[in-house]
Order: sequence, then C-alpha cells, then structure tokens
Amino acid sequence: MPASRSPLHDLHAAGQSIWLDFIDRALLQGNTLATRIRDEALTGMTSNPTIFEKALASGTAYDAQLKSAADGRTAWELFELVETDDVRTACDRFRAVYDASSQRDGYVSIEVSPGSAHDAKATVEEAHRLWKTVDRPNVMIKVPGTPEGCIALEQLIADGLNVNVTLLFAVAAHDRVIDAYLKGLERRLEAGKPLSHVASVASFFVSRVDSAIDASLDALVKAGTLSADRAKALQGKAAIANAKRAYKLFQDRFSGPRWEALRSQGAQLQRPLWASTSTKNPSYRDTIYVEELIGPDTVNTMPPNTLEAFRDHGVTARTVDADLAGAERVLGELEAVGISLDAVTDKLLAEGLASFQKSFDTLIAGIEQKTAALGHAVAAGR
Repeated sequence: MPASRSPLHDLHAAGQSIWLDFIDRALLQGNTLATRIRDEALTGMTSNPTIFEKALASGTAYDAQLKSAADGRTAWELFELVETDDVRTACDRFRAVYDASSQRDGYVSIEVSPGSAHDAKATVEEAHRLWKTVDRPNVMIKVPGTPEGCIALEQLIADGLNVNVTLLFAVAAHDRVIDAYLKGLERRLEAGKPLSHVASVASFFVSRVDSAIDASLDALVKAGTLSADRAKALQGKAAIANAKRAYKLFQDRFSGPRWEALRSQGAQLQRPLWASTSTKNPSYRDTIYVEELIGPDTVNTMPPNTLEAFRDHGVTARTVDADLAGAERVLGELEAVGISLDAVTDKLLAEGLASFQKSFDTLIAGIEQKTAALGHAVAAGR
C-alpha cells in the first residue's frame, strides 16, 4: 500500500496511466523506483537521447561501466551498452506492473536514433536490434511519427514488437499512425499470430504547441494586426484544444467494425500518450497540461518536476473530452487571425527531430570525452 494517497492515485483511478519521463542509474539502484511505483502510482517510464545526455553528463554513475568496457567500441556502441542496461533494469522494476495489468502497462521506452527518422528500413532494423538486446517483454521501442516512421510502425507491429510513436504534433499525423497500427495488427492476425501482447502508444506533444503559437500571437500584436486582449484570450489554449481533437480522433478510430474485429481477437488500444506536459510559461498553472487532459485510456508521461507538482496540488476530473466545441472554436479563431496550425505543427516536428539529433550528437561527444578521461580510446564510426 502507498504511504499515503495522493492526487496521483486519483489520476490513476480516473483511467490515466502515469509514466515518468526520466531515467538514470541512481534512480534504478536499490528500492528507490519500487517505492515510487507504489507511492506515486507510476506504471511506466520513457527515455530519449536528451534524458540520457543529462544522465551521462552528471556525476560518475556510468564511469565504472564505461571504464570496464572492452577497447575498440565506438561511442555509439558504448551508449547503447549503458542505455540498454538501464532500460533492461527499469523493465525488471516495472515487470510486476506489466503482469498485474495484463500487459496494458509497465512499459519502458527506448528510442531509435534520430538519424533513422526518415528511413523506414533503418528504423525497423534498429528497433529489432534494441528489442533483442534489451530482451524484455515490456520494453517499448520509440519511433518518430514521420511518414517513414509509420511504415516502420506497421512492420514492427506485424512483427510483434511494442512501439511508442513519438513526436506527434498534428492530428493528421496521429491519424496516419493509428492506421499503420491497425494495418500491422491486421497483418499479424492474417498470419495467425497472437495480438494480445502487442502494445503501442501514440505520443502527442502538448506544451510545445502553446509555446509556438503564443509566440506567433505576440508577434501579431507587435505588428499591430491583433489586439493584445484578443491575443491574451487565445494564449495557452491551442495545445489543449489540439490534444482534445486528437483524443476525439482516438475515440472515433477505435470503434466500429474494423476495430471490433481486432479487439475480439485480443488487440490492445493504441492509447494516446500526452508528452511535453511540463509548463513552459511560468504564468500558466504548473499542472495545466495534466489537469486539462484527463480521461480513460490515456497516458501522461511527466518529467519529475511536473509529477511532483501534481502530487502536491493536482486536481483530477474528466476533462479530455469536455467542451469539444470550445476547443474547435479556439482552433478556428487561430486560423481566423492568420495562424496556421498545420504550419506550426510541421515546424515543431522538424524542430523536434533536430533537437533530438543535437542531443544525440552532444551525447556521443560527451561519451568520447568521458571515456578518454577514464583512460580508454573509442573507435571511430558508428
């Protein structure tokens, strides 16, 4: 039993899975994570190159493994060594959640390299390598929600891998992802293979949409083409409205004859996962991107600060499908003042891929420097 019930337990009871958007070796040692799983209702974990970059750069937790690794490895190989070890350990920590939830939760995500974002074949190959290396049923491979990523998704689902589709900003992209997931399940069913253990989430990014659109609204005010009052009325509204539209799409696509034929054979829903849920604007409530998107069959992956804020003062109510007309009105008003949501989300996807690539490059450079400081040379190349 948890030490005391908190708003996080209320959130979990409302049908939203709570995943931690963070990983490092210190957290995985001892009973720390097990205690947090109990006391914070955690049911999963996500990682990415940016998180590992910060974990490897701080402290000495990884030094012993890097120092003991055989000479002749590339920095890339060293990164995969420590990354897959951490993810494997985290999978073991969440295995009880995975079993108790009948394979619905308890997943730990590991991401393919950003360089594979526009290459479906390379994504599939790297996903299979990571899957085999981690060798745990509750690992989830993250692939980007690009057109090529959708091709890879369909193949990986048909192959029986768990997939977290990341960097989704546009509802149209989410629609393509859902279709690829369903096609993968249908191919698997046609091949006579089981569906019940195959899991997937669609990671829809939230707060970055507001950051981009709020900046565009400010620019229109500065240019004299929009009043400050009208801009203020629209700021901080687009991201939640966009995510609510995505949830409505999820409800529509996972109903009807096509889905029921798969569900009857044990298929799992591809749940929407709300990512980028930390509040970037300090004038907004620090739990806004959790509180405004609560509902059944959803996941929210929170960085530590956001999780702690919700644990302290979060309010739980079903909100994700409330006032859809209001959400559509907000998005319509943005178009009316000249802000194209499609243009914003296209740009955010490009920026997200570039940011992950930069983090990955910095990560590899940091491993090279740290390994050299430990008295080992790294081999050139990938």
